[in-house]
Amino acid sequence: MTKKMKKRLYRILSGGAILLLAVSIEHLMPYSLGNLLLIVYLAAYFTVGGDVVKNAVRNIGKGQVFDENFLMGIATVGAFFVGEYTEAVAVMLFYQVGELFQSYAVNKSRKSITELMDIRPDYANVKRDGAFVEIDPDEVSVGETILIRPGERVPLDGVITNGNTTLDTMALTGESVPREALTGEAVISGCINLSGMIEVEVTKEFGESTVSKILDLVENASSKKAEAENFITKFAKYYTPIVVICALLLAFVPPIVTGGNFGSWIYRALTFLVISCPCALVISIPLSFFGGLGGAGRAGVLIKGSNYLEALANTQIVVFDKTGTLTKGVFTVSKICPADGFAGDKLLETAALAESFLNHPISKSLLCAYGKEPEQDRIGEVEDMPGFGVRAVVDGENVYVGNRRLMERQGIVSPAASEIGTVVYVGVEKIYAGYIIISDEVKEDSAGAVRDLTAAGVKKTVMLTGDRREVGEVVAKELGLSEVYTGLLPGDKVEKVERLLKEKPEKSMLAFVGDGINDAPVLARADIGIAMGGLGSDAAIEAADIVIMTDEPSKIAVAIRISRKTLGIVKQNIVFAIGIKVLVLLFAAIGLASMWLAVFADVGVCVIAILNAVRALKVPENV
Repeated sequence: MTKKMKKRLYRILSGGAILLLAVSIEHLMPYSLGNLLLIVYLAAYFTVGGDVVKNAVRNIGKGQVFDENFLMGIATVGAFFVGEYTEAVAVMLFYQVGELFQSYAVNKSRKSITELMDIRPDYANVKRDGAFVEIDPDEVSVGETILIRPGERVPLDGVITNGNTTLDTMALTGESVPREALTGEAVISGCINLSGMIEVEVTKEFGESTVSKILDLVENASSKKAEAENFITKFAKYYTPIVVICALLLAFVPPIVTGGNFGSWIYRALTFLVISCPCALVISIPLSFFGGLGGAGRAGVLIKGSNYLEALANTQIVVFDKTGTLTKGVFTVSKICPADGFAGDKLLETAALAESFLNHPISKSLLCAYGKEPEQDRIGEVEDMPGFGVRAVVDGENVYVGNRRLMERQGIVSPAASEIGTVVYVGVEKIYAGYIIISDEVKEDSAGAVRDLTAAGVKKTVMLTGDRREVGEVVAKELGLSEVYTGLLPGDKVEKVERLLKEKPEKSMLAFVGDGINDAPVLARADIGIAMGGLGSDAAIEAADIVIMTDEPSKIAVAIRISRKTLGIVKQNIVFAIGIKVLVLLFAAIGLASMWLAVFADVGVCVIAILNAVRALKVPENV
């Protein structure tokens, strides 16, 4: 519970206790202690509602007259003047209870997001006066050197000046495979150092670092309002002064015209004011969206504003990039094609041994397929040839592993392979030994993601890729996509999205899903830009509207369902709150509503709407 919530709870408990004392005095000694009774009621009133009256006066001074503080203040003070002491304190008491519920709900929603994004570093080991000292990351300057031990979180962005390691970037990029980081390479804050001890020269202050930007996005995710929120803000702006004027007319016109009792009509007007307070709408609608943002966060989807959460509900076209989005971006051996005179197992073993000292994805895929620990005594000299491949001495023979250009360079005759995927040719001395096909594996949930999107009402699923037509069509057919466009450059992807935007139905939305780095122009052009685990780059943070933290395409359909659930809750709250208020306002105008019914129509409806809004936080397993 926050400090503000504790303070409000103290007000409620203290004010409630004094109110009980006042009610007891009134029932036990109703006539003998009249002035004392008023003083006790006033003490209860200012204990529980002093901050509301203070805010009302302060806002009037700022020109912000017609808000909920003003309505509650004028209604309850008026109730004192007509002798309804208990109702006056009770209305303020229950109003504070409603505010406490709101604070609890907002705090719960905010906590659900910040727990997901538990990436803020606690400290940094900075080098000063020849020794490393532990200080707050905020106190480290650009150019200073920090030490990061295995198991520690990288506190600031920088460049490795000493040491090599592997980094767990899951919290930032959604990538489950650790990333290798060598001397001279850049590292970003928020990652976890897994293996080696490294020294890093800081290139950005903490306030400008990657982790700081992400945390800022989380904290301000509700700043971009949805249309429903803007409607409620405008509604309250005009609604509040109208009901104040209506209350004044109700208080004075009927008794002047009919010659009736001013006191009873003023009481009706005050009841009318309490009922008319729009806090149920003003509080519950933004809270519903905030709850939806929190629920999406708990599901692994970071949405940068409630306007994007609202737009998701109308998504009818989803356009995907291929590599790193629908596929893992991780190479695996899919086919081994030995030449005459070479066995498949021997071909793979030779290639794996030759590549065993290298760390690029192709090398790792060969070693993974080989499945054994390389025997280092069988490997002699190793020469890395960038752009071609590698030459290594294996069992005393020169082995060449790489592309077809490497074979041509060594004078080894090799046939052109027609299979889909990356072709790794192998030559032993001057003899062609065969080739190995390495493919980018489709993500386990990609096919399910496409099915889920179709089930969620998405009319068209499209894939854009720079790959060859054969590769793109195979993936599209495997996943059941509606359309596929291949051989595209980044500019071509923008043109395709432009065409799809023109073809889509009016008021429907087009979402583009990419890796958040190479696809930044398309992410920015689409109605909704979705980055798959792209938080490791400034380009992704700036260009994407939504980030899938878990790197799972299936989360897109989850986000759409959360969006529709949230909008459903918003509509329920609007209909419920306005419906109850209109009904009870009519009762108040004809004298059938007491101040207690007014309390229910205001605070009761507000609490019910808030509890309904909190449902947006809950993300069922089947969402």
